[in-house]
Amino acid sequence: MPIPHGAPTDAHIELCELRSAHNYHPLPVVLARGEGAWVTDVEGRRYLDCLAGYSALNFGHGHPRLIARAERQLATLTLTSRAFFSDQLGPFAEALGDLTGKEMVLPMNTGAEAVETALKVARKWGYQVKGVPENRARIIVMEGNFHGRTTTIISFSDDKVARDEFGPYTPGFVSVSYGDAAALREAIDEDTVAVLLEPIQGEGGVLIPPAGYLREVRQICDANGVLMLADEVQSGLARTGRTFACDHEDVVPDIYILGKALGGGIIPVSAIAADRDVLGVITPGSHGSTFGGNPLACAIAHEVVDMLATGEFQERARILGARLQAGLEPLVGHGLRAVRIRGLWAGLDLDPDGPSGRVLCESLIAHGILAKDTHGATIRLAPPLVVTEDDLDLLVNGIRGALAGFRRS
Repeated sequence: MPIPHGAPTDAHIELCELRSAHNYHPLPVVLARGEGAWVTDVEGRRYLDCLAGYSALNFGHGHPRLIARAERQLATLTLTSRAFFSDQLGPFAEALGDLTGKEMVLPMNTGAEAVETALKVARKWGYQVKGVPENRARIIVMEGNFHGRTTTIISFSDDKVARDEFGPYTPGFVSVSYGDAAALREAIDEDTVAVLLEPIQGEGGVLIPPAGYLREVRQICDANGVLMLADEVQSGLARTGRTFACDHEDVVPDIYILGKALGGGIIPVSAIAADRDVLGVITPGSHGSTFGGNPLACAIAHEVVDMLATGEFQERARILGARLQAGLEPLVGHGLRAVRIRGLWAGLDLDPDGPSGRVLCESLIAHGILAKDTHGATIRLAPPLVVTEDDLDLLVNGIRGALAGFRRS
């Protein structure tokens, strides 16, 4: 029976729990509207969105420029399949190529698809260009990684919840410690075709590698004829105060893996970008998707790229991130054990004798703040880049108040 308009939170949650698979454990909030950095639930309560769809909403909810571009394209052409050209694909590919400094782009839909695409390209490059014997290509990945939940990706995940009971697993991957350049160097052999890493491990709790690590990875890959694949699905597109997280060390990977914010929070859009000597190994029929590179997706993503080209959002993330850091660091020792911030992206480790991440996020709801926990005792903050200084002050005060409430109890 349909839920009537104005039904309470509990009714929506009950229906979802009954009829929707339990692949997530959401906080008990049912959202109905969003504008900028704020969302409103079905009962009219407003919250500051400090997750932003895991960085898919870097430009906030319903950004007028993106909505206008989507509406124009909705009224003309939304899908052709790649059986035909569209007037949106070429201009988007050129714009994203210029933003990344790469010669070619391969668009898909989701971040996990973009990772899978990069893995396929790296393997084929290894066989066709590097000359690795067939079926022996190895790709080095990082412990604590999160690249999605497809069967191939979970094959090299050490997240037991995502991995267990989904085998048999795809071979060809070797894990090394994240941030340990010596371990990476030791793991490479003649069959290694690529190194896949997140410049900052988002799901891991916004884990930032040691200074100089990305430069060392780049040097190791160059010295051994190995591709560097940078998963910038969460860290890219202005989130960290630069266009890409790799930019903080002036590193350019062989393949950029992009998604989330590329769709403007409106439609799933992902892509990989690489030069012709890498991406040129893809031939007709070797990879594709009915919706990959559809006109609606390309139009919106092109607008996203144009917005990023001004540098405005990168600068906002840098400046506002410094304000957020200044507000949060004094809370270390007062409920927080550690704070990690890069741009407008933060990981907060809670004191072991305090609340769990889940419990703290539930408490923050009462302060009008939506955040998300990870790995038990860490919460992540990734507010939209359109957030204001006052919004950030509210966020810091809300966290301070929630932590103080647990210390008093």
